[in-house]
Amino acid sequence: MRTIFFIIQKEFKQVFRNKTMLPIIFIVPVIQLFILSYAATFEMKNIKIHIVDMDKSPFSRDLISKYKGSKFFKIVDYTDSYNLAEDNLKVNKADVILNIPENFEKKIVNNDEVKLQLVINAINGSAAGLIFAYSSAIIRDFNRNIIIEKYGKNFDMPINTVTSFWYNPQLDYKTYMIPGILVLLVTLIGLFLSSMNVVREKELGTIEQITVTPIHKYQFIIGKIIPFWIIAMFELFFGLLFAKLVFSLPILGNLAIIFVVAAVYIIAVLGLGILISTITNTQQQAMFISWFFMVIFILMSGLFTPVESMPEWAKNINIINPIAYFIKVMRMVILKGSGFKDILPEFVSLLIYAIISISFAIKMFKKTN
Repeated sequence: MRTIFFIIQKEFKQVFRNKTMLPIIFIVPVIQLFILSYAATFEMKNIKIHIVDMDKSPFSRDLISKYKGSKFFKIVDYTDSYNLAEDNLKVNKADVILNIPENFEKKIVNNDEVKLQLVINAINGSAAGLIFAYSSAIIRDFNRNIIIEKYGKNFDMPINTVTSFWYNPQLDYKTYMIPGILVLLVTLIGLFLSSMNVVREKELGTIEQITVTPIHKYQFIIGKIIPFWIIAMFELFFGLLFAKLVFSLPILGNLAIIFVVAAVYIIAVLGLGILISTITNTQQQAMFISWFFMVIFILMSGLFTPVESMPEWAKNINIINPIAYFIKVMRMVILKGSGFKDILPEFVSLLIYAIISISFAIKMFKKTN
């Protein structure tokens, strides 16, 4: 134990002596959390819409005013020429065209069938789906107001929908993204710094001095891991505090559960980083291999897209993705208030992952007495 303590002491001295590492540990995560919380979103605002109004009636102006009042749409042009609107769509000056036909008001008053045309740029399928959903909601609201105006406030709609959103009632995308971004930041600190740790000793030549000492392999690996484990836990605590104070992140669950799971998760990630460090010879190699795993793990973690929408083979591969487990735990505990029993399968998976990664890291570290 005394030997491990001295290795830990050495690691902390190396960390705080390295002036390039300190900003990466303490400044970069804060900047990333602040920027990514606003930028990493699939919520669309300022959708450019070109209005083609062939009717120019009070009803058409009322519909257009609903688009003006929406936080999602920005009217970039208002004409009676569909060809001009189509040209704007082709050159990306508009994302959607709303085409209001002639006799729009007259047909509504006479109870005739009325058709509106929405032409959406669907190069990005996800964006097109959102644009259609937003437009449909506006048109439904406009239609409902006409029915109430014609038949009175006591008119019963065929289907009356009352919506209640659980766990994120304001539908704020930051609330959904921040728990996942916190996992990403902790992973970046743990994986990248630990993966370059042992290999840095190789480049400096100090690893040769360590290998001829009576230090056991497990003591060396544990001594390497604990300092970065402490730093990563501090980063998580600071990130949660920052998210609560700056973004008003609702934390419904028990924070103790998050930190217990985080303690195991960070060990798993650090074990993977040390394993990469032991099988590489330069920091550049370690960084490239770490980045290779990070990109795959992040894209398959459910941070941006649901894991459930992936093909079956991808779900099977995702079993070895520790980020996916921890993101799920963070969102369940923070947003849903889930208890330890609810996240037990993820916790057990991370525990197994941590044991395997640390065992392989110790096994692969070559030491000669």
